[in-house]
Amino acid sequence: MDYWKSKVVPKMKTVFAKSAGKKAAAAAEIVKSFDESKDGINGEFEEKKADLQHKVVEIYESATAAVKVLIKEKKVSWIKKNSAGVTKFIEDLAKIDFPGAKQVSEGIAKVGPALLSSPLFATFDKVASLLPGAEETPREALAVVEKEAAAPEERKEASDEKEGVAEDTKEAVETQVAVAEESISVAAEPAGDAVAEAAAPSEQEPAKAQEETPKA
Repeated sequence: MDYWKSKVVPKMKTVFAKSAGKKAAAAAEIVKSFDESKDGINGEFEEKKADLQHKVVEIYESATAAVKVLIKEKKVSWIKKNSAGVTKFIEDLAKIDFPGAKQVSEGIAKVGPALLSSPLFATFDKVASLLPGAEETPREALAVVEKEAAAPEERKEASDEKEGVAEDTKEAVETQVAVAEESISVAAEPAGDAVAEAAAPSEQEPAKAQEETPKA
């Protein structure tokens, strides 16, 4: 244990720190490159958006509820939690040559989506502008995602409640058994006394009969 703490753990921390540092640096380069390409991406988008709208709507409809919320709500913390859905969504956009999507997709392949919130949200803004009722937040999708996030806690509470009910039931049964045993014990004691009292006169009867027998 001492060797693990003194030798192995510090080396692991160093390796992870270097890896995280390299990934952060790579992400910074990707974000910088994307920002420098914004003018070209915006111009291309304006030219293609009429042709892209139908395809974008189809991709949006097939996306997960969490991604739909991210597109409208810009929740950074949900990017990492829903990385698979975000990655697939960007890949689908890249397949239809959505402006900037290929660049973001390649960046995700290198460093993951969590470190690329700025390029992601810039892309999401363009997607949102092509959706019907773009100004509205998908409240139904938001409710689904919030329900999914709350599900583990609800399951834990239900489990705790179930355990509590089981424990209460166990205690109730034990109490009933104890009461029944006590009742049997109390009922048995008078019965024993009655038997003893009933038996006592029978033992005295022969002597009494002998006393009453007249002498010859």
